[in-house]
Order: sequence, then C-alpha cells, then structure tokens
Amino acid sequence: MKSPWFLALDVDSDQEALNLVDLVEPWVGGFKLGPRLCLRYGPGLVREIASRAPVFLDHKFYDIPSTMRAAVEASFDLGASFVTIHASCGAKALADLAQLERDLNSQREFKILAVTVLTSFGEGQLPSHWRPQSIQEHIAQLAEEVRASGLTGLVCSPFEAGLLRQNWPEAYLVTPGVRLSGDSLGDQQRVMGPGEALIQGASALVVGRPVVAAAQPAEVAQAIFAELKTLPSGEPV
Repeated sequence: MKSPWFLALDVDSDQEALNLVDLVEPWVGGFKLGPRLCLRYGPGLVREIASRAPVFLDHKFYDIPSTMRAAVEASFDLGASFVTIHASCGAKALADLAQLERDLNSQREFKILAVTVLTSFGEGQLPSHWRPQSIQEHIAQLAEEVRASGLTGLVCSPFEAGLLRQNWPEAYLVTPGVRLSGDSLGDQQRVMGPGEALIQGASALVVGRPVVAAAQPAEVAQAIFAELKTLPSGEPV
C-alpha cells in the first residue's frame, strides 16, 4: 500500500462512500467496507472501490470451517485484498484458511486478518463465558493459535501491538481504535493516535470517524498521511 492506513467507509450511502474515495484516495492506502454498506449495495460497490484502491472487507467471519472458507473465497473473487475472520474460530478453521490464503496468493496478493479482541471491549467488559484473564492475555493466546495455523495477519488495538510485534516480528498487525487529538471515542475503549500506533508496532491502521465526520475530509486524510510518512512503519520487511 502507498500509505499504511485504511479509511473505514462508515457511511450509509454508496454515493457518499464513492465521494470519499475520490476525495482522499491520494493519501489513503486502502478502504475498509463492512456490512453497513455491503448489505445495502452489494458486490457492485465492492468491485467499484476495488478497481481504484485495495479493499479491506470487514465482515469478521466466524462459522464452521467450510462456510468460512467459502466466504473468504467469495471476498477474494469480489476483488478484496484483505478480509477479516475471528481468531477464536478454532484451530481447524484457521489451518484451512491459512492454506486457502497460500493458494489465493498464487493469483494475487491477499491477506486474511484474524480479529483478536474487539477494541470496543475494555477490562471488565468481556463476555461472561470467556476465561477470567486480562484482555492482553486473551490476545496473546489467540495470537499464538493464529501463528500456529500459518496465518500472519492480526487485528488488535494499538495497546497490544507492541507486545505482539516483539513476540512475533513477521506478523502483519492492523490496528483500529485510532483517534486524532480531541476526537470523540465513540464505541471505542482502547484508542491511540495514528503516529503512536505505528510506533507501537502496527503495520497498518484503520481510521474512520476522524476523517468521515470531518468538515474537510481530504485535509484530515492529508494530515494523517503526512504524519505517518515521517515514521517507520511497523510492517515487517
């Protein structure tokens, strides 16, 4: 990617999404699309944006192995370059998807990103059936399961990126929960500024509301690009 960050297209209109793509494309590495847009506008919008820049399709697939495999293959066929799954889907599904990722990369670059613990969770807010341990411990265990499968992509908050990078230098770490100074946190609990997140070890960032809600989105995108350009990326060589 030309810049280590994705803009999350968290809007309700396809035209608004395409307008944002046109406005900020020179300064953004790729665009993240989730169910909010995809369920309204379908494959056509994914293909349109993928023709302009890398698409990060964020549906966080979590199902039986064969269903997850089919969903990831469909995402690839639409033109996505990145797709998310849940890291907690189990060893069988992770291993199957690691093989699928290798197969798809023989056609073009494609990466599966395993989501560890959502950045909307804080300590004391985890689901009741999870083990009684810290978020960091949960993430470390999930990361080891992902690593053992052969996948290298993870989604985590910036606060876990440093430890994961230290323990797993070759990992590709994508960090949501990025906010600019003075921004509202919204649903997020574990947040950090873009430059800080990259220094912590992130390979790429996800930024949404600070750009999407700005009066001048292009100016904010350009400022993020300028800040990140001066910093060493956490992406492994």
